[in-house]
Amino acid sequence: MNVKSFFSEHIKAALKNDPPGAWMPDLPNGCIRLSSGYPDPALVPAVEIKGAAVRLLDEEQDLPLHYLGSPRIEGLKKQIQKRLAERGIEVMEDQLLITSGACQAIDLIARILLDDQAVVAVESPTYMEALEIFQNYTDQIISIPVDSEGLQPERLEEILNQRKRTDLTLPRFFYTIPTFQNPTGTTMTIERRKHLLELSNEFDFLILEDDAYGELAFGKSTLPLKSLDNRGRVLHVGSLSKVVAPGMRIGWIAGGSEFIKALEWFKKDLDHPFSQSTMAVYLENVDLEKRLDQLKDVYRAKCDALIRSLEQFLPKSVSWYVPEGGYFVWIRVPGVDTSHLLSQALAKGVSYVPGKYFFLDEKDGTEFLRLSFSYADEKEIIEGIRRLGQII
Repeated sequence: MNVKSFFSEHIKAALKNDPPGAWMPDLPNGCIRLSSGYPDPALVPAVEIKGAAVRLLDEEQDLPLHYLGSPRIEGLKKQIQKRLAERGIEVMEDQLLITSGACQAIDLIARILLDDQAVVAVESPTYMEALEIFQNYTDQIISIPVDSEGLQPERLEEILNQRKRTDLTLPRFFYTIPTFQNPTGTTMTIERRKHLLELSNEFDFLILEDDAYGELAFGKSTLPLKSLDNRGRVLHVGSLSKVVAPGMRIGWIAGGSEFIKALEWFKKDLDHPFSQSTMAVYLENVDLEKRLDQLKDVYRAKCDALIRSLEQFLPKSVSWYVPEGGYFVWIRVPGVDTSHLLSQALAKGVSYVPGKYFFLDEKDGTEFLRLSFSYADEKEIIEGIRRLGQII
């Protein structure tokens, strides 16, 4: 039997890409994980979530374990609406969809907006899993460079004008991580955010804002792009993965009601009622602002330790951006193929993600690598950078 003969042409095309997660290195035992974009293990509220699950089952018995789940799911929606409002995003109930994490949110948006005729624009570099998702729907992807102030909107404007003059298809949407970007850690300035919104209106495209790290500012917070959107151009994706626990799979999409209705049509029963109900109980009993302050303090200290270690142990030729929040630091190592360097790093017991995986054209990322300061402790971070410095 030829299994592939049963696949649709759409799926056959998608399966020609690298498999999802191919960028993840196999880590030796005891390896210092500067590759992992995971929360600090000590900051995951396992005890509190266990307590929330017990309380939920004690109070509601079997109800959260059914298809429809607990009425607290609606409470979770209201909790997220309140949180968004505090960040300048006012949405009605029919303008918000709870999803199984941010990746499901991005995939659903791609599903309703993309086909093999559609064009999508992305930052360069960008989140590799979003690239993987978009490549499942279209091979027409264009990249716009990022610098120390985030997206370069003037470059996007040049490309849009050029495509318009030559009758090339304009993007259906632009995917951006404007705040503490993955992988560069950069933040798009307010001026550039406004310019991007103006371009979306002028050239009639949508904006997919991935705000996974937006609440992890080390100093003054930056307003989400969606809070500046007065024309309904922005589909805002958020998540509790970075501020509570990724395994709970709680994300959302905030956008126009017609978009939300279409997204809901395809999400159907792809929910986790028990997880959503448990999260609602957890949020009922936690001071989220206090928790966020704790997270910011820990990640700020870790980031400072990493930057100090880079200055101490890496050659002067190596450069990086200093993030103002989030999880990541983006490194350039001139003249070095960081993919080839990785095997030596792993042998020395330290991991990172080679830069090539964050680019549409992998050659653009040869000299770059991404470091995460979120997962390892400060002592491990310092030792990991010391080892990496020796290898470089």
